[in-house]
Amino acid sequence: MIILANILIVLTITVGTIFTIVTMIGILRLPDVYTRAHAASKSATLGVLSILLGVFFHFWLNEGHFSIQLLLGIVFLFITSPIGGHLMGRAAYMSGVKPTEMTVGDDLKEAVEEAKKKNMAKLKD
Repeated sequence: MIILANILIVLTITVGTIFTIVTMIGILRLPDVYTRAHAASKSATLGVLSILLGVFFHFWLNEGHFSIQLLLGIVFLFITSPIGGHLMGRAAYMSGVKPTEMTVGDDLKEAVEEAKKKNMAKLKD
């Protein structure tokens, strides 16, 4: 049982480390703020979650301590990190940061222009 527990712990922490390294490479190599935010929010979340899960398994299976704080940290990170990445990308878009020339489409352009027209109409009234 101990060997299986240690394999599970090492596997989850290794997967977390690999995702964290992929995040670092993505942030350094990707061309604009939008793709960097995507790399940071998706793979960093999986990396940190896997490492925290490995730590949780270590304390639960090897030490016999069931840590509700680690579980709450995992749930909190799982919920908030992707939302934070999305909001950073949206804030960059709204502040006028231009995407790279390789960007194929702009799905928000029409929605933002329509919202600006509505706001201007409200200001006139």
